[in-house]
Amino acid sequence: MTEPHVSLDATELSPAAERLRGPLEAQLTSALRAAVDKVGVAYAGQDVEQVVAQLVTETKAGLHPDVAAGFLPDHDELRTVALAIVRERR
Repeated sequence: MTEPHVSLDATELSPAAERLRGPLEAQLTSALRAAVDKVGVAYAGQDVEQVVAQLVTETKAGLHPDVAAGFLPDHDELRTVALAIVRERR
């Protein structure tokens, strides 16, 4: 599986968030990759939507609470990552 990466849409960022875009993307990507590892190891036959929910929960757990509160991942992209986990672990 390829390593997931979080990219922020510059058109949706405030000026302050735009200035912090690089570090924010790095923090979000790191938390998502850690979540993928953790969810993948713990995978026990859950369906794809359950894996998506676990990815969101684990990613948010790895973030500062303020960043986690604003983390609204693209469901379709997370579903693609979840599908890869399910396929690899079957």
